[in-house]
Amino acid sequence: MFDKKSVKDIDVKGKKVLVRVDYNVPIKDGQVGDDTRITAAMPTLEYLLKNGAAVILMSHLGRPKGGPDPKYSLRPVAAYLSNLLGKEVKFSEDCIGPLAEAAAANLRPGEVLILENTRFHPEEEKNDPEMSRQLASLADIYVNDAFGSAHRAHASTEGVARHLPAVSGFLLEKEIKYLGQAIANPKRPFVAILGGAKISDKIGVIRNLLTRADQVLIGGGMANTFFKAQGYPIGESLVEDDALDTARALVEEGSTHLRLPVDVVIAEKFDAEAEKKTMEMGPIPSGWRIMDIGPKTVEIYSKAIHGAGTVVWNGPMGVFEFFRFSDGTFGVAKAVAKSKATSIVGGGDSVAAIVQSGVADKITHISTGGGASLEMLEGIKLPGVAALQDK
Repeated sequence: MFDKKSVKDIDVKGKKVLVRVDYNVPIKDGQVGDDTRITAAMPTLEYLLKNGAAVILMSHLGRPKGGPDPKYSLRPVAAYLSNLLGKEVKFSEDCIGPLAEAAAANLRPGEVLILENTRFHPEEEKNDPEMSRQLASLADIYVNDAFGSAHRAHASTEGVARHLPAVSGFLLEKEIKYLGQAIANPKRPFVAILGGAKISDKIGVIRNLLTRADQVLIGGGMANTFFKAQGYPIGESLVEDDALDTARALVEEGSTHLRLPVDVVIAEKFDAEAEKKTMEMGPIPSGWRIMDIGPKTVEIYSKAIHGAGTVVWNGPMGVFEFFRFSDGTFGVAKAVAKSKATSIVGGGDSVAAIVQSGVADKITHISTGGGASLEMLEGIKLPGVAALQDK
């Protein structure tokens, strides 16, 4: 399924290896808040060090506005990685130019250097050929291990691969194998669970999955747009009025295997402590709003998940960050964890829900890329992967 060269297909001994990682992690008061993405890329880093490479790491962090911003510096990540590796990780105050060139030139096999945030240069997101060339000039080999950024054609993901022998890291390879397999050749029945706020973010995904999955289970805010498209009054519920025609078309396309909630939890206002009621799906009372899927829906969805061979889940079932409206999301999380299916969970909110419900260790594969995993589920080729050398 995965037809690209990986770090195992190339000799790295004594070479300088430039690795694109996804260290876009939350940082508060100069400390790393969640290290999931850092630890996910450790196998590639450890392999390169063990095999005698000098490793130069590059990543973006956040969305700095057109220039350096200390709030988005990768320096705290370098300090964190030093602790993880138990040795000094060097840091360059820039990712290109004299500082980066000097730091890279002095790097010896077995040493690690982190370059400053690639997005401190606006050329990064423009996939500027000169920035790509300058990044490539720091090393002998390029490794992409940043699945979370593989759907973007940026200088550090796609551009640099034109100048160096370019291969995948272990994390990227694992992500593509699991998601690619789920789409191309899933163990059946194949059940897809889609939630989150908007249909418009996931039209292509729903369309593609309706042609491939045995059941597509819908929850979250996007279900409201389907309800309104079917003529239900939905009170104050979040809805995308400009996606109603799309919702109608999707219901027609998926008439046999698109599932919508049969009951919902509603609240008087969007508030963690709001009064709530459970009701069978029907006209929502004026002034009330849908906040979660109901217990009957959890039961129906859990049955579908229990019998599945492959489960892919992207997007929460309700406003799970408010504890009183988390039963739907956590109920589905527990069903996925109990299932014997190959389970793949992607998208920040779904992953957070899996972690919070305490079942992360029961999931076959937790994806580190939200946008990238959605584009794969939609059947789109990822530029950061396409640019790598074929086996």
